[in-house]
Amino acid sequence: MGGMSVRTQSSEEPAGAVHRAGFACFVGRPNAGKSTLTNALVGQKVAITANQPQTTRHTVRGIVHRPDAQLILVDTPGLHKPRTLLGERLNDVVRTTWAEVDVIGFCLPANEKLGPGDRFIAKELASIKKTPKIAIVTKTDLVDSKTLAEQLIAIDQLGKELGFEWAEIVPVSAVGDDQVGLLADLIVPLLPEGPALYPEGDLTDEPEQVMIAELIREAALEGVRDELPHSIAVVVEEMLPREDRPADKPLLDIHAFVYIERPSQKGIIIGPKGKRLKDVGIKSRKQIEALLGTPVFLDLHVKVAKDWQRDPRQLRKLGF
Repeated sequence: MGGMSVRTQSSEEPAGAVHRAGFACFVGRPNAGKSTLTNALVGQKVAITANQPQTTRHTVRGIVHRPDAQLILVDTPGLHKPRTLLGERLNDVVRTTWAEVDVIGFCLPANEKLGPGDRFIAKELASIKKTPKIAIVTKTDLVDSKTLAEQLIAIDQLGKELGFEWAEIVPVSAVGDDQVGLLADLIVPLLPEGPALYPEGDLTDEPEQVMIAELIREAALEGVRDELPHSIAVVVEEMLPREDRPADKPLLDIHAFVYIERPSQKGIIIGPKGKRLKDVGIKSRKQIEALLGTPVFLDLHVKVAKDWQRDPRQLRKLGF
């Protein structure tokens, strides 16, 4: 090749090519589109990793691997007005998480006017001074441009009213994959410089159990949220590959308990002739199979754990 150097770039990285890695969490009222957004960013396959770096005690919902950055999305339970010991504990967890992540994304649906719930969350966000906050306007595919513009102005105002400045206000439609990449581009510069915290494509089943429990809980709450808002906990007791299955036709047996506080709630969860519980099983099984990429036999049982929300010992056992 004579004296020609093919590499046009010197061995030092060009200015600006730093690698960043850090944590973000999405907050917002239920149905604000948080999990749809997480899935769109991560690309459906939610990577869950084995060796948790010491920097997080939180459930990792997914990891966005990019050549220039690694964005780790962590879960925060919803913030709500506490009525119980569990409520207070969850709220403490929420505030701690918010103070520990590098970026907070506040999801607000484009098709609903700002309400008291949004204000309640925004007020809490305002008290967390250092963390940059991005307002993410979701579900933009459901509104016209005038409604969207009004929502963007209202969100800008909300920040001013509470005395803070949004780092960005970004409209996205995760359904149309619209601007989801842009959202990642805007979050990345807000992350600290540093190497990747997780190896790429590293999988384990411990947090998987947490996520599976969460999928079952979501399915169980659907349609009965008003009657049993927080009084459901799910524990995955065991996950075992079924014996005597050919390698190309594996089956994973998952045994899980749905805990409720009072016997009277059992009927609500199980439904007439067991129909509701069966529906919960079918729905969450599909999602678990999508998550794990393998066929699953899901065995669900409903158990009463008396007043678990108020009992510290039970809370610990259920993972709070």
